[in-house]
Formats: sequence, structure tokens, C-alpha cells
Amino acid sequence: DWDDIPPSSALEEISEEEAVQIIAEPLVPLQSSTLRDYVDHSETLAKLVHLGVDLSQVEKRQKAGQLLLTLDFEKDIKKILLFLKDVGVEDNKLGPFLTKNPYILGEDLEALETRVAYLKSKKFGKSEIAQMVSRAPYLLLFSVERLDNRLGFFKNELGLSVKKTKDLVIRLPRLLTGKLEPVKENLQVCQIELGFQRNEIQEIVYKTPKILTASKKRLKQTFDYLHNIMGIPHHMLTRFPQVFNSKLLRIRERHMFLAFLGRAQYDPTQPSYISLDQLVSLPDEVFCTEIAKASMQDFENFLKTL
Repeated sequence: DWDDIPPSSALEEISEEEAVQIIAEPLVPLQSSTLRDYVDHSETLAKLVHLGVDLSQVEKRQKAGQLLLTLDFEKDIKKILLFLKDVGVEDNKLGPFLTKNPYILGEDLEALETRVAYLKSKKFGKSEIAQMVSRAPYLLLFSVERLDNRLGFFKNELGLSVKKTKDLVIRLPRLLTGKLEPVKENLQVCQIELGFQRNEIQEIVYKTPKILTASKKRLKQTFDYLHNIMGIPHHMLTRFPQVFNSKLLRIRERHMFLAFLGRAQYDPTQPSYISLDQLVSLPDEVFCTEIAKASMQDFENFLKTL
């Protein structure tokens, strides 16, 4: 899943200078294969475990284990923890946060503060920054230049206002940390292969930012079914883009059931109109009784015939 996975090499997304800082410390030779074996000898590791850091996960991250062994809790780590608390990472989230991003412990405190100051200067509120940092643990590893370039990219590429750009990255902060290539590709797919207009893409992405990081194959398959089989026009898909977050199987089963009952009417000018939202977001029971006007048993029996 896109959310929690750091860049394939955890250092790849960090600038050269920052990477050098992380590795420059003399490394403790790892005689042991697991960090667990060091806990008894290392006050730092013992305290991190106490905080809820999962060392078995940390050691899977490139060079993270060696990094932790070079740090002193009082001298290096405490100030970063206080900084994270100040940013708004809750006490009970510190362990999981550091499990995902142990590298932050090797960062320069001033550099981290500069990045938060930058977000504040862009009028992100304190609670918004806390939410973004908690949901995209790698966010603060990135330089101000990079964060600035990213915000600029989404603003210009999507033609969004400053406020809407902010709103977009607050809701999906990993847009600032992930690679841009897949995002550019998805925008191309929406425009060239699926045939949406620029203003439609703007609206779709703003309502459902996840589309920017969705699998291209899934996007195309879902669109193909909705547009070419169910006959839903572009402007309707633009109104209900959350339909692209639904599993195609669910869309297909429900559409076929409605078609079987003669109720598959997706034209809003018709009295028996069913919105895409009703089609995908309701639980099965409600969908059956209120939309299909049938029983769950009918639906289950129908599915067996497919």
C-alpha cells in the first residue's frame, strides 16, 4: 500500500547532503543480525522500545538499525521527540511514527524546524500540520525547496487555487512525499485515455485525491465498465468520482442485479434515477431494500447465477 512504504531505498528521496549526514556517523559493527540483541546493552534502544518503536520493523529499513545504534537518547533523540510532540504527534503515536520513519532521529533539528516554519508560512494551521506529519511520516525529511516545488506542481498542473491546493495535500499528504511520475501518468490517463476535460480532471482530483495514486489498470477497467457498459457519461462521473475508489466487482454485481430487475437507470432526468453514490456506497442490506427494492436473499441468489 502506497501509504506507509518509504521510497524503495529509504534514502533515495532525501537530498544528497541529507543522506550524507545520516550515514556520516561511524557505524557500530553489527555482530548481531537483530537489534533486539542490543536492547540490553543500549539505553537508547531500550527507551525506544519503551516508547513503542517496533525494532523488528526498523531493521528492515535500509541503514536504520546502524543509525539508531549511533544515537544517544539524551543528546540526540530527546530533542527530536520534543519537537515531534510540539508539532502535534500524539504521545501514543510516537512509537508507530518512529517505526515508520526512524531516519528523523538523525536529522538536524534546525532543518526540521525550518520545514515546519515553511508549512506555517504557507498558512497551514497547527492541527493541519500535525495531521499531515502523522499521516505522511516522511514529510519532514524533505527540504523546503522540494515541498515548495510539490505544492507548485499540484497548483499549476491542476490549475487549483492556493486554498484548494492546500486542502488537497492536507487530505492526502503523501502527495508531497511520494514520487511524481505515477501522479503525472494518472493525470495523462484521465485526459488522454479516459477523455476527461481539464476542468473535469480538476474537479475529480479535488473531490477524490486518491485517484492520483490509484493503479492505472484499475482506473481504466473501472472507467471502461462505468462508461462503456453502464453508459455513464463523463459529466456524471465527474460529479461522483468516488465511484473510482470502489471495487469493480461490487459495481458490476450491483449493476447486473439492477439490470436484471429492470432498475438500472442512471439518467438523472428519469424518475427511477439511481445515483452512482447510491450504487456503490450503501451497505448491501440498504442497497437491496431501498435501491433494488428486493431482499438480500434475492441478491444472494442472483449472485450465484453469475
